[in-house]
Amino acid sequence: MNLRDLEYLVALAEERHFRKAAEKCFVSQPTLSGQLRKLEDELGVVLMERTSRKVLFTPAGDAITTQARRVLAATKELRDIARTFTEPMSGELHIGLIPTVGPYLLPHIIPALKQHFPELHIYLYEAQTQVLLKQLADGELDCLILAKLDEMDNFGSIPLYQEPMMLALPDEHIWSTRQQVGLSELKGEKLLMLEDGHCLRDQAMGFCFAAGVGEDTHFQATSLETLRNMVAAGSGLTLIPKLAIGQQHEAAGVRYLPVTDLEPSRTISLLYRTHSVRRPCFNEMAKVISKIMSSLL
Repeated sequence: MNLRDLEYLVALAEERHFRKAAEKCFVSQPTLSGQLRKLEDELGVVLMERTSRKVLFTPAGDAITTQARRVLAATKELRDIARTFTEPMSGELHIGLIPTVGPYLLPHIIPALKQHFPELHIYLYEAQTQVLLKQLADGELDCLILAKLDEMDNFGSIPLYQEPMMLALPDEHIWSTRQQVGLSELKGEKLLMLEDGHCLRDQAMGFCFAAGVGEDTHFQATSLETLRNMVAAGSGLTLIPKLAIGQQHEAAGVRYLPVTDLEPSRTISLLYRTHSVRRPCFNEMAKVISKIMSSLL
């Protein structure tokens, strides 16, 4: 048994297809299949049922794959420990971001991170919060940049910036000529929201419920851009994070107003496994991001 065999096993568990798993591991399909058969022979159990259409893992296969993920994560941790003592700001860094942060934050910070840490090879992954948290816990990602929620207390975190949420309304709305709107004035309104799974939805709903604001249940958006276009079409109001507004959207049929009297906002943080040895790297990266964002927001 070797680590490469475990990588083949995990890849097959993720892809459920021999050819796709082989491509992911950059080997031929016969090589991957043959090594997994040898692994079964060594362990003395059947790990998977092979059919012409799909791969079904046996209970033993599922249990061993779970442990294989732990072994691979621990091996990566060993490499990270060594790098921490030699070159903390070098090597690969796998960062996960949520869809309501990534597209709007990355253009501002990636050039600066490349300039400050030229030996750091950054890989970016975008997914919804629960998916990212699992990938972080499993060791597939090194850290996350997302909106901090109470359920994340079992991870270490570094606050990066506080981001206000602004009220987005159509140009022709009665409030469009105003400079701001009080949160209490939204009482009785129904706002457009993102679909379930987006943490921004939960945060916006929290503010709305506190102010007596409801949700327009006729529609749920899959992205901030869909929400923006629904507002531009005159379909309703919504809350948009300030960083997602940008100058390019000022003339897109949408007016953005600050909300006063308990301004809706969210805390964007860098999350990491509590005992991660890459904390020095996260600290330095957080300093750069926080400095950039303080000037933007």
